[in-house]
Amino acid sequence: MTQQDAAPTLKRSVTTNALFFFILGDVLGAGVYVLAGHVAGIVGGAVWVPLVVALLLALLTAGSYAELATKYPLAGGSAHYATKAFGPFIGFLVGFCMLASGIVSVGALSLGFAGDYLSSFVTLPTAGVVLVFLALLAALNARGIGESMGVNRIATLIEVGGLVLVIVLGFLVIARGGAQVDFSRLTQLGTSEHGPLSAVLAGTVLAFYSYVGFETSVNLAEETKDPSRSYPRALFGALLVAGVVYALIGVVASVAIPTDVLSGSSAPLLRIVEAAHVVPSVLFSAIALVAVANGALLTGIMSSRLAYGMARDGLLPGVLTRLLPTRRTPWVAIVVTTTLSLLLALTGTIEVLASTMVLLLLVVFFAVNLAVLALRRDHVAHEHFRVPSVLPIGGLLSCLLLVTQVERGVWTYGIPLLAVAGVLAWFASRNHGNRPENR
Repeated sequence: MTQQDAAPTLKRSVTTNALFFFILGDVLGAGVYVLAGHVAGIVGGAVWVPLVVALLLALLTAGSYAELATKYPLAGGSAHYATKAFGPFIGFLVGFCMLASGIVSVGALSLGFAGDYLSSFVTLPTAGVVLVFLALLAALNARGIGESMGVNRIATLIEVGGLVLVIVLGFLVIARGGAQVDFSRLTQLGTSEHGPLSAVLAGTVLAFYSYVGFETSVNLAEETKDPSRSYPRALFGALLVAGVVYALIGVVASVAIPTDVLSGSSAPLLRIVEAAHVVPSVLFSAIALVAVANGALLTGIMSSRLAYGMARDGLLPGVLTRLLPTRRTPWVAIVVTTTLSLLLALTGTIEVLASTMVLLLLVVFFAVNLAVLALRRDHVAHEHFRVPSVLPIGGLLSCLLLVTQVERGVWTYGIPLLAVAGVLAWFASRNHGNRPENR
């Protein structure tokens, strides 16, 4: 019996279908609800192009996750793979980048919640809305994971239904025709600030935000009944379905709505609904607000639990491990991560914060793609999915390419976060090496 067989593991109860819907719900999140307009402002009329390119680049890195999750079907994720391949310093650095990306993402989504979708109901100061929104999410997070997951199941059905509704209404607008319907926008690439190629690459950085979330699914590999078979099918299937949905949204948005109208709105999908004159705009605004809130809730849960876990392992201050006596939720970690998200939301924009999250995840994805190649010499007893080497190499190159397209303003947030991550990882790796069990 191998060490892996002897070690206690979580109950394997997750089926292929359950894993597929988990990943699909995680990927088909709030990003496209608020970022499609920003993508149009960068790329021009052909909104669908960066959405498709972002899918292709995401699939490269997804291949690396599929191999590692089936080779090492244990909870731990990206930081675990990086630690196994390159040691504690890189592993801790990846963990810190994951934590920072979650905090940044919650800040971006809080700004999305306070935008034009909310304005369909009431006009309030952005700062006040962000403060109340994050406080309510923190309270739900602190109340308990059971309550949060119950809210998530309902919200996921609503947000996926909202995207399907946009596609149907978009094609209805196109079928009716009219002065604003223009198929030529499907091939319009470039703006006054970006040439065609530069526009696609810059737009892809932002569009990439809509696909993130699949990387968290590796933590379910230990609970999947047959991970070597189920995980690759669920992962690639969910990403492809999400890609089709996003591409269709990009097509109907391009054809049905003038680019200047789309790019000037923080509620771009609402413009499609309004053009159809079928569904009350306030109804769709409510759906969008649910989607944005759900995305922020899930990411906030991940961030607070990751901060708690790293503190428990001695990588962050021990105060972050404090729990509510009755609820047993990490209240200090929730307060700290929420406060940081609030500060970022009050000092940044949706576009910059979303791109900053992508920048941090590109560091994580680069490490994961490199780890696949480095761990090829590490053989395991069980069969697992193996990705052709050309794909992780392509994933490495795609990460480097996207980093070169990150706007200057994004580095204002990215460099300090990466610097802090590096310093903390250095101290954490030293402490790890000085522990008696590691000598």
